[in-house]
This record gives sequence, structure tokens and C-alpha cells, in this order.
Amino acid sequence: MEGDSMIKCIATDMDGTLVTGAHIITKENKEAILAAQARGIEVVVATGRSYEEARFVLEEEGLKVPMILVNGAEIRTKEGTLIGENPIEKSEAIEIARSLNELDIYFEVYTTKGTYTNDREKGLALIVDIFLSINPGADRDFIQEESKERFAEGNIHVVEDYDQIFRSENHKILKFLVFSFDDEKIEAASKVLKHFPSIVVSSSAKGNIEITHKLAQKGVALEQFVKERGISLEDTMAVGDNFNDVSMLSRVGRSVAMGNAADEIKAMCDFVTATNEESGVGKAIMEALKER
Repeated sequence: MEGDSMIKCIATDMDGTLVTGAHIITKENKEAILAAQARGIEVVVATGRSYEEARFVLEEEGLKVPMILVNGAEIRTKEGTLIGENPIEKSEAIEIARSLNELDIYFEVYTTKGTYTNDREKGLALIVDIFLSINPGADRDFIQEESKERFAEGNIHVVEDYDQIFRSENHKILKFLVFSFDDEKIEAASKVLKHFPSIVVSSSAKGNIEITHKLAQKGVALEQFVKERGISLEDTMAVGDNFNDVSMLSRVGRSVAMGNAADEIKAMCDFVTATNEESGVGKAIMEALKER
């Protein structure tokens, strides 16, 4: 599949892909997206982020695109209207949380009402370390400020106990995001999670695990998204850098790995573009438009 079909849809991951280590969309990336849209190509962002966390980055650049969010647990129109969701069953969420607590591993819970932590300090410290592992050249102080902002702006809420979310009628559980730099803990968690039949486990960076409903995968959501628009997966291009992108990279007619992607991701893709700091997404889009 050397990707010689007519590209009608382009799906791009966000962190480590569309955005730089400083969480901005470069001018080159923005212009390429606008160029694709001007030619009638559907551009969709497919991210592990929640709607709130994804929206503000796109709005800063004035970009309006449909979004596959929380790895596919939500699908929204470019106006932000919810058009699809795949939450984790509440009873299963309670069991998952119990298993993770027994391992004494930190996790956050993504819900339809926002993202929650039960340990603000631990969350802050881990987020800084995770971001630095994805973007080794980034400035620690800058990342620290960004992370504090994530809490301050209400993108992440603090609760005493997750049980109050699990037992609330107002919350649907979209994702568990697990953080640890202890490889043995990550391995133990992955092992335990295999016993839950209706979830899928992936990763978007070293030291994290993402747990969603088995239908909440970027590739499954993208398949649904293009089908509803009368577009084939063969005419779709996807760009990504990590393991939570595999489900979409393996399904499309033109798969593109970032220059900063894991080697396994590069090996499975048709093309490798530049890094997220070098506007790899913009370059990949322009390359596809040229061939069109």
C-alpha cells in the first residue's frame, strides 16, 4: 500500500505529532491543514486528549476541524458537537480503579465532565516528567508552568476520591490515564488489565498506559468517521508517533510516521516525515497534495 490513492481524509495525532514540545501548532502545519481543507479534504485530529485540552490548542490557531478524542471515546464535529461516544462501563471502571490502587500506581480519570485526579502534587510532578521524556529538549521550567496551568485552568479537577465520580449519574467514564516511571509497575498494571474483556490498553508515551473501551480506539473511530462521510480508508492518510496511533496507521491507505516516532511505528508505516519540531505533519500533507 504505497499510498497512491486519492487522499480525501487526513487524520493526525496531536502530542508528538501536530504540536511541538511547547504545545503549539507551527505556521507550516497550520497552512498545510488550511491548504488541504481548501481542496475539499476532510482533516480530522485524532488524539488521546480530552475535548477541553485539544480545543484550546486548535482555537489558538483559528483551526476548525472535527475531532476524535480520548483515543476514540468521543467523536465531535468541528463545532464541538458530540456525534459518537464509547464509555467504559461504570462497574468495570470501579474494578479497574481497585486493581490500579492495589498496585499503588498513579492514574487520572477522563469523564464526559472533565479530567480528574485524586493527587494534585503527584499528578503535576509526573506530567512534567512525562512531557520531558517525549520532548527531551524542552525547558523544564516552561513545562512546569504549562502543567500548573492545566490544573489552574480547570482542565483537570481534583477530587478526594474517584468513587464520587464512578457513582455519579452525571459522569460517563472515557479513559484511565496511568503514569509511572517504574517499568515493573507499568508491566504489572498491563498484566492485570488483560483480565478485563471490554477494554483496550495502549500507550502514548514512555511511562504511561491509556485504558479505554475496546471500541474507543483511534482506528475504530476513524473507520466510523470516514464511512459516515462516504470516504474509504484506502483514500485516508494518518500521521502519528506512538502506540495509541497503531490502530489508525494500520487501517489507512497512506500511513505516515513522525521523524520522532518509535522505531516500531516507523517500520509499520508507508512513509516517515520530519519531527514534530520540524512541522512533520505539514510536510506530509503537502507531499500528499503534490501527488494528488
